[in-house]
Amino acid sequence: MLRHFALFLAGAGLLCGDPAPDRAPVEPRTLPAPDQPVAAVEPTVKELDAERLQIGEVIFNRKTREIRFPAAVNMAGDELLEFLVVHGNGKIHESLLVTDISATHLNLAFKLLRYPASSEFYAVQEADGSYSNKFPEVPAAVKEAARIDLGVEWEEDGKKRSAKLHEWISHGSTGQPMAADPWVYGGSGVYEGKFMAETSGDIAAIFLSNSALINYSGKDNNSDEVWLPFPKRVPVEGTKVTVVIAPFKKPASKP
Repeated sequence: MLRHFALFLAGAGLLCGDPAPDRAPVEPRTLPAPDQPVAAVEPTVKELDAERLQIGEVIFNRKTREIRFPAAVNMAGDELLEFLVVHGNGKIHESLLVTDISATHLNLAFKLLRYPASSEFYAVQEADGSYSNKFPEVPAAVKEAARIDLGVEWEEDGKKRSAKLHEWISHGSTGQPMAADPWVYGGSGVYEGKFMAETSGDIAAIFLSNSALINYSGKDNNSDEVWLPFPKRVPVEGTKVTVVIAPFKKPASKP
């Protein structure tokens, strides 16, 4: 099984969703001596049991297609939010949660679980490098398969608790919780040969981000002035949590 995953790791295009850029020649001094054995590169994915695998701190289930990773509450007050999750080296002054996981590892988990990346929320770039107000056309089947649900688990007063992450975010104008619209796995992109989600630290964005792995699909995802941590729902800053990603399921219609 791990040998099979090595094929994914070998393809840089699968790590970022785009073809790998041309690489510069390797300097001769970096090559091993002729008589020096070269160790085989092993994949960093390891099997935990019959269903679960792990890469770095990201654990994913090939049967349920669920992905889990550790994070912590970063903002619980009345600060405006632009992101749901960022890396600790990213825009922590704008994010509800912070994590230390590698965006590349998370992206690989998505790829290994066969989530297609939908670029529908990545603004088209103009010739001068600026972003337009246009967005790519994406087939309906890809859009549907790229939609995901984001939840969170944590312990409070010795009890295990869980919530959907949209329940932790409120709309500043209405005071209501964020709508339960799906989040969308987009896969980020590559800029100057670097994986944008890794370099920016943008994991999941509320306010649309071209570098984020995940974007929110609901109303006002183009505004950076309306989203706030939901009062009394978000635990205190520093609370350790587990972010849970799963395929999006449409709410059952009421009779």
